[in-house]
Amino acid sequence: MKGFDFDFLKVSPTDVVDIVLVAILIYYVYTLIRNTLAVNLLVGMFIITVFYWIVKALHMELLTTIIEKFMSVGIIALIVIFHPEIRRFLLLIGKNAFLQKNKAWWGYLFGRKEIERNNLTRIKPIIDACKTMKKTRTGALIVFVKFYDEQFFANSCEVVDAKISKRLLESIFQKNSPLHDGAVVISENKIKSASCILPLTDNDQLPSQFGLRHRAGIGVSETTDAVAVIISEETGEISYAKQGRVRMNVSFGELEKLLNKDF
Repeated sequence: MKGFDFDFLKVSPTDVVDIVLVAILIYYVYTLIRNTLAVNLLVGMFIITVFYWIVKALHMELLTTIIEKFMSVGIIALIVIFHPEIRRFLLLIGKNAFLQKNKAWWGYLFGRKEIERNNLTRIKPIIDACKTMKKTRTGALIVFVKFYDEQFFANSCEVVDAKISKRLLESIFQKNSPLHDGAVVISENKIKSASCILPLTDNDQLPSQFGLRHRAGIGVSETTDAVAVIISEETGEISYAKQGRVRMNVSFGELEKLLNKDF
């Protein structure tokens, strides 16, 4: 059209590749911070940024100066705040998790029934062990993580790295076992470690009957994308913690569906 310059609309193949790569990067960063406290931190930073624009537009010099000083150390603050997420991102790259996830999606599209059978095979020993421990009122904390940070867990756990087994889970949580006091961490279809000491939640609104086992399970689900299955030693009741929230008195059918979805 005459009088209009559409040169800025020209898109080269390199631009397309650039946009796609940025979109992929944003997606995988989102999958890393999803269901973690990092999302709340990002929302808080966004609110501070909007507030800064408002006070600057209103010429509130004192508030503007204070916020500018705060934002001047933003890069260092980001590195400190998102240190766990950065570690997991580098771990994901080192283990070629991008390719593994793409293979999983390919398999999901063309072999869904086979994947469902594999999921049931993985989950069945866990469900069977939970049934036994519920019946005998054996306290247990089983944590499922997508990305296993070896350095983090090596400092607070006993390395197991064994195939998921009903008998092994029951043996670990036996009262006389030296590994029963703590959490079992499952990742990559293996029992990676046992007797793990996990950070407790700071939530003071939890029911009074929740002990350290429940608070540790909720705590790890608050700070990471992990989910936790907790079996009460007093009642045998099964709880399921995710994103800092806990579902109590979970049935075995519900537990199977939850693990099939999240694990």
